[in-house]
Amino acid sequence: MIIFGVAFLALCTLTGIFVGELLGKLLGVPANVGGVGIAMVLLILLGSYLKKRGVFNMETEQGVKFWSAVYIPIVVAMAAQQNVLGALSGGPMAILAGIAAVVVAFALVPVLDRIGRKPETDVAKPLTTEG
Repeated sequence: MIIFGVAFLALCTLTGIFVGELLGKLLGVPANVGGVGIAMVLLILLGSYLKKRGVFNMETEQGVKFWSAVYIPIVVAMAAQQNVLGALSGGPMAILAGIAAVVVAFALVPVLDRIGRKPETDVAKPLTTEG
């Protein structure tokens, strides 16, 4: 059912926000640190896992696709609320955190690529005769 996809997305979002708040408190930052990004990584990883297990059917996936269509405007609205100039004037920690996040994201691209691939099977190549 489509509602299961929406519920799955909500669960990933709430988990990501919770982990982001917890990470912010551990780092001593009075803000959510990467909650939306954590939620999206959870959505990708758990969605892949459930799809391989046959739990995530096409109707459930439609619920996720519905919200993914409005995801970009939501992220733009959330980014508009952040004080970028305040973060930059707050010191090099904000710049270091941004650079670290980009490096980690680039490092995870091959991992996410491998998750989506099907295992290759050894197919016998046809023999060619030279003559």
